Amino acid sequence: MSMPTQLSPEAWMRHLFSSQAARDGAVIRRKVRDIERYVGRSAFEAELRRRGYHAVENSGQLIIFCNQDPIRVIL
Repeated sequence: MSMPTQLSPEAWMRHLFSSQAARDGAVIRRKVRDIERYVGRSAFEAELRRRGYHAVENSGQLIIFCNQDPIRVIL
């Protein structure tokens, strides 16, 4: 699914969470800088809370778990 060039913050999140992986309850990945640029971190985190999703950050990437299952970090 390609990203349209001009999107409002709400449309950007709708586009992100309407991807096949998100609809299937899978995992999606986005650059932190893109999230900050398109929607802002606090608005994005509020949307994750509203959906009951979890995310982890590493090396400038945010891994978003599009389900409400518990997360377990494996070392």
